[in-house]
Amino acid sequence: MKKFILFLFTPFILFAQIPDYYTGIDFSKTGQELEEDLQALVIATHHTNLVYTPGVWNALKEIDLDPENPNKVLLIYGFDDSSNDITEDRTRGVNESCHTSNCNGLWVREHTYPKSLGEPNLGTTGPGADAHHIRPIDNQRNNSRSNRAFAAGNGTASYITSDGKYYPGDEWKGDVARMMMYMHIRYRQITPAHRVGSGSYTFNADMPDIFLQWNAEDSVSEPEWVRNVVLEELQGNRNPFIDNPYLATAIWGGPDADNYWTEMSTVESEKLNTRVYPNPAKSEVFIKSDKKIETISLYSLTGQTIFSHSKYTTDSINVSNLEKGTYLLLFYYSDKTKESKKIMIQ
Repeated sequence: MKKFILFLFTPFILFAQIPDYYTGIDFSKTGQELEEDLQALVIATHHTNLVYTPGVWNALKEIDLDPENPNKVLLIYGFDDSSNDITEDRTRGVNESCHTSNCNGLWVREHTYPKSLGEPNLGTTGPGADAHHIRPIDNQRNNSRSNRAFAAGNGTASYITSDGKYYPGDEWKGDVARMMMYMHIRYRQITPAHRVGSGSYTFNADMPDIFLQWNAEDSVSEPEWVRNVVLEELQGNRNPFIDNPYLATAIWGGPDADNYWTEMSTVESEKLNTRVYPNPAKSEVFIKSDKKIETISLYSLTGQTIFSHSKYTTDSINVSNLEKGTYLLLFYYSDKTKESKKIMIQ
């Protein structure tokens, strides 16, 4: 908790330079190429899968504290602490969480990407326990949102729209958009954005206009930024669209979102340090690096760890026993930087 408080009272400063987390990403790329590179990164760096209970509960009590009162948590879709209707609360006591069946007046866990809309159901492991899209919520408001897809609306209040969908409220619509974008690239076929967003697809067939608009209209808040920083410590990965909302514009188009990185150009491509060949490969992959590799890890595209070797000393890896397909290699260097590579096995 003390570590979080340090972040809490740090002035809200958005990065003018690209964080080290993105070392190795070439931001001169756009569209699908950039999306795939960011997907590879968020999968490869997701080193800790939180246990749904108590892991996610504990995480939310650390990453969703109210900046004005660390004894409370922020309730997503909430908007009025002074209302006589407790279901409208924006904050609630951090320990007023519910672990029984009688939860009115308490807060529970909201899957902003509903479990039942996953392909298949997200369950309570993997995507169903990824805190990047799970937030504290009033129990009754959680029941009201249910598994409704998000839809356009306006105003501070969250509500069920006339067509039975859900508007999260002006304060939360940007948060929702960036969480849905994260889920779209992190789990791909399991959590496509079209399953949870409604409306038109003017800009890109893969991303509903509504999320691109909300991302541009509602800037990243300090609590949203802080939870992303702390979640990197807990899970290992970050939500790139919180670090820089403009990444969504670069990938899917739409209205220009905030660009927090003054250096977003080809500069990062110069930081690539390791060659992997041949690619595609059949039996052996050779590695040539200009930097000292501390650890090398191999992941499937679903995020499963195939192997992880520390104190890596050889210049090749045997891939003859792997099934054909695409895999992700992650290199951790002695200077604490990281780099990811996508390889094909034939």
